Amino acid sequence: MLTVLTLTTVVLGVPLTYTAWLWVEDITRTDLRGRLESISREILDQEHGDGIVLGELDTRSVRPLVPKDGRLTIVYPAPLGSSAQESIGATEVADPLVESLSMGTSVSLRLEVPSAPMHAMQRQAVAVVGLAVLASLGAAVSVAMVTARRVADPLRDVAARAARLAMGDFRPDPRRHGISELDRVSDVLDSATVEIAGRLQREHALVADVSHQLRSRLTAVRLRLDELSAHTDPAVVHEAEEAMAQVDRLTEAIDELVRASRDEDAADRDPVPVMAELRGVVAEWMHPFNEAGRALTLTGDESLTAPITGSRLREAVAVLVDNALMHGGGTCTVSVRTVVPGGGRVPVVCVEVADEGVGVRDELAPHIFDRGFSAGGSTGVGLALARALVEADGGRLELQRRRPASFAVFLGSSPRPQNSWPAEPR
Repeated sequence: MLTVLTLTTVVLGVPLTYTAWLWVEDITRTDLRGRLESISREILDQEHGDGIVLGELDTRSVRPLVPKDGRLTIVYPAPLGSSAQESIGATEVADPLVESLSMGTSVSLRLEVPSAPMHAMQRQAVAVVGLAVLASLGAAVSVAMVTARRVADPLRDVAARAARLAMGDFRPDPRRHGISELDRVSDVLDSATVEIAGRLQREHALVADVSHQLRSRLTAVRLRLDELSAHTDPAVVHEAEEAMAQVDRLTEAIDELVRASRDEDAADRDPVPVMAELRGVVAEWMHPFNEAGRALTLTGDESLTAPITGSRLREAVAVLVDNALMHGGGTCTVSVRTVVPGGGRVPVVCVEVADEGVGVRDELAPHIFDRGFSAGGSTGVGLALARALVEADGGRLELQRRRPASFAVFLGSSPRPQNSWPAEPR
């Protein structure tokens, strides 16, 4: 709106200013022509019937018509067929504005006046026009700002409400703005708030029921394993104790996931040591890797921490390690380091899981995190679940390199805009 107003002001203001400049000059010249016509009548009154002025020209009636600092030159017919010339006023006029009037073959009038007063009036006229244009532009800008604010402020309110909804604030907002389209959006947000709140409540209840059932079943399994631990065969006892340890870890993971589902704000969590959380995952998967004749290593800075949920990180990295075991090759390396995302300034903790296998085919890479998509005969849930767990803590899981495969988990960072993380090598 401001651009249109400015262009309109320029398009109309420049011609109007030029017109005012010419208008002042036209008024001045019109005044001079009027004076010349009056002077010509005075001279004609002094001519005889033969059109000749006898004797000297009487200029007493002409002098009052000559402007101050002006000069009038009169050429009139004299006896014996000659012409006489009479000058009235200033001897010389600097930068003159000249008007002439011809009264036949032998009579002419030339009036010169200084052009400075006319230029001063022209500048005054231009200033008046400029002030009028600026005043109209200011009024138009004020109207445009009020109009834009009337639309922009409600848009900001609706955007802020949508942001609060995304952060889990499901309080209704009865405010309406008198703009039918925005009020319709607010009505839709009200309906979405009720629907999302109801779904979340049902999901929390389902999670609580499922976790209760799982804990009940795990307790029953543990009791059976506890009975096996009293067996006389040492090998059976060892397997029973290992199985009970797995049951205990699974029970603990379920409890932590349930607690994390009730507190989604990763920013309010205390930072946890990343290496300490991953050490248990690596120890758990060391035996399957050894059986496959492969190595699993953990490297990184022990001091690195991130405001995350430990159970979510462990489950996500366990999915990536399992994926490396099933589809990768060679040594699987879990490394912890800090990186600065593309376009960012604050470093974040990155957990990278890489192996030495053939990697991910180009046609599979865009869909590798899609739920239900699998090229290896699996369920296609693991990587989608891992990404969901990481994003629930405000992080991001990406396929960092295709060949050999390398997955990067960025911890404690906001979900990125498109192409803001380091580019994926090809």
